[in-house]
Amino acid sequence: MAATAEHLTDLLSADAVVETDRLAAHLHITKAELALALGLSRDAVSKRSRAGSPKTQQRLRDALEIINRVVPWTGSSARAFAWFRSQPLPSFGDKTAEDLLKEGRAQAVKDYLARIADGGYA
Repeated sequence: MAATAEHLTDLLSADAVVETDRLAAHLHITKAELALALGLSRDAVSKRSRAGSPKTQQRLRDALEIINRVVPWTGSSARAFAWFRSQPLPSFGDKTAEDLLKEGRAQAVKDYLARIADGGYA
């Protein structure tokens, strides 16, 4: 998990805020695409005052944590992001991690990934 923490730190500002510019650039997407993937408004990731709000930051942190957890399995953050957006999760009626994050169920995805990492079943 050390690599995950280092990766997450790389996308945080000095005051521990997820920087949407850096995250979008890291994932090779636009901020509009980032907003869509996370179920946020474009303003929430484009305007500094909105991007720093607790709700936006929580959504960004949840997405980062989920993506970072699957990087070791997928081989890169780009592939992990593709997994996040498109891989159906059988335990959740084939919804994707993206779908679940948008529904406010990020913790369920994190718990699911923890079970898989510990050798459990999907």
